[in-house]
Amino acid sequence: MLLRFHHVFKKLSILTLVGFLAILLISIIPVRLFIASYQAPQPQAIFTLGGGQDREEFTAQFASAYSSLDIWVSSGTPDNKAREIFRAAGIPDRLVHLDYRAVDTVTNFTSLVEDFKSQNIQHLYLITSDFHMPRAKAIATLVLGSRGIAFTPISIPSNQSKESLLHILRDSGRSILWIVTGRTGASFNLHVARLSYAFR
Repeated sequence: MLLRFHHVFKKLSILTLVGFLAILLISIIPVRLFIASYQAPQPQAIFTLGGGQDREEFTAQFASAYSSLDIWVSSGTPDNKAREIFRAAGIPDRLVHLDYRAVDTVTNFTSLVEDFKSQNIQHLYLITSDFHMPRAKAIATLVLGSRGIAFTPISIPSNQSKESLLHILRDSGRSILWIVTGRTGASFNLHVARLSYAFR
């Protein structure tokens, strides 16, 4: 009985510690965002979430007004097509960084945040479709904010309805998981999607 109590107590202690660390990290994020915005009031690069050729096309037009800013696109249109779009807008290849590691919106951020840090980027323009922006902002606040990177959202108009609160809460939870453990739960997400497809 005593051994079982000790085991349960140990598990609760670990969960309490993890919860405390998560709360501590999340409470620091607004401070880090404020500092980043203060130190870099203007965005220093453009970050576009892939999801359709229209996002690269919009980004190319938008970037024309900010010719010195590097552009980062996460898991967007295939390389040759994306480069074609940016070249047509007069944007040199050296400013365009195409990254295809992400498998979903959370990993759009987690796969590139350390690259932004290594480039000393403290403020980004965040570009995605308007229906996707609430979820992107929630994830950006947690993932980018945890690394002291502020963002200015730029929405691309669309006719799609906004994503559900459930999607936003799910990916916010995954972002917190990443902050605490370094894992996003993306493999679990893919597993659930495969199971759903199998039972259609």
